[in-house]
Amino acid sequence: MLSLNTLLHLPYPLVLASQSPRRSALLHHVGFTFSTVSPNVDEESVSTSLPPDEYVQHLALLKAMRGAELTEAPSIVIGSDTTVVLDGMVLNKPLDAEDAVRMLQTLSGRTHTVHTGIALIVSGQPRYTRMTSRSTDVTFRELRSSEIEAYVESGSPMDKAGAYGIQDDFGAVFVSRVEGCYYTIVGLPLELLYTSMRDLVHEMSNA
Repeated sequence: MLSLNTLLHLPYPLVLASQSPRRSALLHHVGFTFSTVSPNVDEESVSTSLPPDEYVQHLALLKAMRGAELTEAPSIVIGSDTTVVLDGMVLNKPLDAEDAVRMLQTLSGRTHTVHTGIALIVSGQPRYTRMTSRSTDVTFRELRSSEIEAYVESGSPMDKAGAYGIQDDFGAVFVSRVEGCYYTIVGLPLELLYTSMRDLVHEMSNA
C-alpha cells in the first residue's frame, strides 16, 4: 500500500493525539503510518459560546499540544475534535443514557451540522502549527422511540458527539441526507488533513 508518509516526505514520525478507534482506522485506511498518545485535556475549559469552527479548532489544538508534550522524539502531532451543533446548541458526548436519549430526540427529523477541527504541531518547533476545520450538514429521518431506546441501550452513542455514529453502527440508519464531507462526521476530514499536512511540510522545507 502507498505510504502517505513517504508521498508527503514527512520529516518526522506522525503521532495521533487521540484514542479514538475511528480516527485511527481512517488514518490506517488511507495509508498513514503513525503512533498514538492519549491527550487528557480539560474540554470544559473551552467555552461552547465560541463559534463552532473556533471551538473545535481550539480543542484540537489543546489535544495536539498535549500530544506534543507526550512525545520524546520530534514528531508531527495531529489533534482533532468533533462536535454537533443544532440551532446554535452544542451537542458533545452525552453525559449518560438519559442525555443520549434527549439528544437523539432533539435531532430526530431535523438537520444539524457536524464540525471537526484539526490541529498540526511539530513537537519542539511550535512555530510550525496549523489549525483548520470543516463542517457537514446531516439530516435525520423521524426516529421512533423504540429505535432510540435500543440504540442507547447498546452503549454505542456514549462516546460520540451528538450521541450517534454514522460509520459503524446502528446510528447510520438514522441519517437520510449528508451535505458535505462524510469523513468530517466520522471525526477526521481526510482530504483536509492531507492538504494541511502537505502545506505544513512545504512551509518547513522552505524555511
